[in-house]
Formats: sequence, structure tokens, C-alpha cells
Amino acid sequence: MPGGTSIEKSGIVQVSADRQSENSRWTACIARIRDDADEAAFADLFEHFAPRIKGYLIKSGASTTLAEECAQDVMATLWQKAHQFDPSRASAATWIFTIARNRRIDALRKSRRPEPEEVDWGPEAPPDQADVLAMEEASEELVRAIDALPEKQKSLIQAAYFHDLSHSEIADQTGLPLGTIKSRIRLALDRLRHAMN
Repeated sequence: MPGGTSIEKSGIVQVSADRQSENSRWTACIARIRDDADEAAFADLFEHFAPRIKGYLIKSGASTTLAEECAQDVMATLWQKAHQFDPSRASAATWIFTIARNRRIDALRKSRRPEPEEVDWGPEAPPDQADVLAMEEASEELVRAIDALPEKQKSLIQAAYFHDLSHSEIADQTGLPLGTIKSRIRLALDRLRHAMN
């Protein structure tokens, strides 16, 4: 029906306007941190993003302690590297969640424990639309980065992360030495981390 279409379109326009307004707010906060080391701007960002980052990391398989540590590390990185944020390349939320994803990859590499990339939000209340879009953008960027990996690294990353296989299981299936598998996965994670920065 034309009426329903009009209401639907106005709802989409409103969500888009709200998202742009919110992104402008966070972009301005990051600029104030970059230019003036503005602690109030940092407090606003911390209050909004730290709990969302922690929740995102917990839902992606991190322990509560690790999620808290990573969230604090992400916010510290935001404070220290605000000058690296380029609003023409990504929204503020996408940039912040990309830092969070990179910290998770680093933590994963240290623990050498593969885990799936998919985030299961479960039956809880859905996250903010802006956060979902930021995570979707970061996920799409990660998929592109994985596709750009050399085939030998790409196949191991897919086995470890998408098929949830341990390094030993991958060795059994491929016949590759365990050391080779670990080395290729480590190199692939390094490439992904740099590609996502």
C-alpha cells in the first residue's frame, strides 16, 4: 500500500538521520580528544562505547575479565590514537569496533584458541542500530581482508574460525605439520590485523 511505503520510507530516513547525527557527535568527540585532549569528550565516548564493546566481546566468546580488559584497552587506544581516525573512511563506531576486533584477534593469537567469527546475539534485546551497522561494516571489511589472504593462509583461517577446528584437527585433515599450521595462522592474523587498522 502507498501509505505503508511512505511510513516505511520515513522510518528509514529517520533512522539514517539519527545515525548521521550520532556519528557526527562521536566524530566531534574524537576530534576534541585529538585537538585538546578533552577528558569530557573521552568520558562521553567511554560511557557509550565501553559497555557495548564489552558486550560484543563477551558475545563473541571472550571471558568477562578478558572483555573488560579489552574494552579498557580499546578506549585507551582511542585516547592515544585519536589522530589516526579518518571520518572519510569510516564512521566513529566502525573505527572503534574495528579496534575492538583487532584487540580480540590479538588476544586470540596469544591464547592460540580458534573461535568462530559469527556473533550470536541470542534472545537478548537487540543492540543499537548504529552498533549493528558498525559491526556489519567491520565484518564486511574482515571478509574482504580474509579474501585477500594467500590461499594457504586463507584456507587455514577458514578451517580454524569458520569450521571451529583446532590446530591439531586441521593437521589431521590436511597432513600439514602443526608448526606450519600455527605459523601460517599467526601470519594470517597479523595480515588481518594490519588490514583492519
